[in-house]
Amino acid sequence: MFVCWFVLLQFHRHMRGAAMSLTAAASGFVVFLLSVSVIQGQNGWRVTYTSTQICAIKGSTVDIRCTYTYPSTTKTSKVEKKLWFTKGTDPKPVDLTADPDYEGRVEYLFYNKVCTLRIKDLRKSDSAVYKFRFITKQPEEKYTGKPGVTLSVTDLQMQVIRSQIHQDVTWADVKCLNSCPPDRLTYVWYKNAQKLRTETTSSSVTHKFSPADSYSCAIKGHEEFRSPSVYPPQLPSVSVSPSAEIVEGSSVTLTCSSDANPAANYTWFKQKGPDLEYIHEKPQYVFSSIQSSASGQYYCTAVNKLGIRRSEYVSINVKYPPKLPSVSVSPSAEIVEGSSVTLTCSSDANPAANYTWYKENEDSPKAYGQNFTITDIRPEHSGNYSCEAQNTIGRQNSTSVSIIVAETGISIVAGVTAAVLLPLLILLFVYFWMRKNGAKMEPPESGEKPENREQRPPDQGQSENPQYTTVHFFKEQTDPVYYNIRAAQPHRHMEEDEVTEYSAVRFNRDSTSPEFRHQETEESTPALYSTVIKT
Repeated sequence: MFVCWFVLLQFHRHMRGAAMSLTAAASGFVVFLLSVSVIQGQNGWRVTYTSTQICAIKGSTVDIRCTYTYPSTTKTSKVEKKLWFTKGTDPKPVDLTADPDYEGRVEYLFYNKVCTLRIKDLRKSDSAVYKFRFITKQPEEKYTGKPGVTLSVTDLQMQVIRSQIHQDVTWADVKCLNSCPPDRLTYVWYKNAQKLRTETTSSSVTHKFSPADSYSCAIKGHEEFRSPSVYPPQLPSVSVSPSAEIVEGSSVTLTCSSDANPAANYTWFKQKGPDLEYIHEKPQYVFSSIQSSASGQYYCTAVNKLGIRRSEYVSINVKYPPKLPSVSVSPSAEIVEGSSVTLTCSSDANPAANYTWYKENEDSPKAYGQNFTITDIRPEHSGNYSCEAQNTIGRQNSTSVSIIVAETGISIVAGVTAAVLLPLLILLFVYFWMRKNGAKMEPPESGEKPENREQRPPDQGQSENPQYTTVHFFKEQTDPVYYNIRAAQPHRHMEEDEVTEYSAVRFNRDSTSPEFRHQETEESTPALYSTVIKT
């Protein structure tokens, strides 16, 4: 019994030494042999694999090795074909050198009865069970070694287990992950791509992270295959799509991105005065139909377990056509003729609107600009006015506003004066027309009272052509003044170039006053004569 255990122990040591020599022979390759060799055969046909389990790192090169034997008989002939495969079955295996998934990455190394498969630039998809098969000249003499070799391809990863963020510094527990069993592995650590002196047999360590720091790991002896680094978010970048002019009603997308490992989470904010408005919690924020109220300043934050960073502001400027314009009139009270009036048009628009003024029933514009001022306004300026606001996006018309000009007191007086003077001018015209045509004045009626007519002076040689005018002023009379104009018929023997005119003016006072009676007694027929014209 003791002899049996001794033999088994020696066999185990022999195979372990073979595995160690294989690893040494494959220097520069990342290969972990996880079990002793397996011998499998039947009737002298045999394939011996160095290991049934191999773990290798992504990107590295691995050698899978075996030996084979077959019986020596008269019927046995030389081996014609040797191959490795992962796909297909024994009757029709797919040679790895012909598999497009391995094109340019596999190589067969045969020497005597040693069969080696070399795979370069390992990929995660290379994880599979690999088998060796050889065929002699005799069709029935072929053999496949089973169960084969299981290859596991792993990529080193850094995992943040837990962290504590304090201002701009983070303390974090990190772990170097791989799918290979932790069989006496030594880990090497890197900070900002520089190798640290610390080496650990534990895959977990604690590191201090500042915003610019990054850490990675590798397995000692294979430092060229380091894990990806872990680090806090870098300064996020923000973009707006479309990047051209943004018009109200269009679709707009805000995108926030930051280089970070682990991947960052994103949050969008809008600046609203001194406060911040929470918007969204994804890398992209989409306005399906953007409105003018969306204009403003935006930024995003990127955060992971190792830190937080905030982006710069991005500005959203939504362009839109003019809204319905409003029109105001100054002064808003009664508009008096001769005064100054200003019309003002206002409309919310982006870009700012230009204004054009129109008067109802007139095609041509009255003015341009936000304000339209009419100085020395007249009644003909009365009417309905409106404005049009326009920018590069569109245009909009206002409702009409009415302007009514009230006439001043001067105009009323002027009108009354014209009404009084017009008849007077007509009388003067008739008078001069009668003179020109030799019209005769009719004598006063015989029944007229003495105080209401002027006594005619006696003819003195008939040398003058007298004309009389009587004007009466009554003290208590408030009615308009009356004019009596009589044209005397000229004497025929009188020269036509001499004209004598007389005017009599009588001031009637209150008939009840003593003064009036006294004057009436002394002067019964007061008259004032004056010669006016002599032509």
